[in-house]
Amino acid sequence: MKRSALDRLVSWMGLALAVVMLLAGGLLVFASSFINAQVADQLSAQKITMPTSDSYSSLSQADQDALAPFAGQPLTNGAQAKAFADHYIQAHMNAASGGKTYEEVSGEYTQMSKDTSADQDELAKLGALRQTLFMGNTLRSMLLTAYAFGTMATVALIAAIVAFAGAVVLGVLAFLGLRHAKTAEGEVLA
Repeated sequence: MKRSALDRLVSWMGLALAVVMLLAGGLLVFASSFINAQVADQLSAQKITMPTSDSYSSLSQADQDALAPFAGQPLTNGAQAKAFADHYIQAHMNAASGGKTYEEVSGEYTQMSKDTSADQDELAKLGALRQTLFMGNTLRSMLLTAYAFGTMATVALIAAIVAFAGAVVLGVLAFLGLRHAKTAEGEVLA
């Protein structure tokens, strides 16, 4: 095979890969935009406002630091959702339950409800705490799902940028290869 033919073959393959990478980059940009729009639409519909410093001043410094950048803003993106779920809701759930999980409180409630001599006021308090933890965990789950999708949108955007950069590099190399094919002489060793 002639060297010039091999150069053209490799260059055209590189050019085809560049086109594929451009298409992939375009699809990844679309995916990123779509996911971000869906996350923003769904979170905005809930009309949650991030707490202000007076609302979280009793929380740990780590929780306050995580919430501070978003204080008073409408909750509309994954980063806000994670901060609200992990540093506001979780902190209040831990404070209410003394650090016990829903599963632990639910187990205590189930055990106490089987005891006919159990204090009914304590049982009612435990039942209310169980319900609070269940609702808190449910809301946290939804918010953390929004965070996960927001993270996927970010990853898709980064992948799009890499795909576009790869397409440019392959395009330049293909151009150089085609230019070299015009002057290449000789045979390729088999």
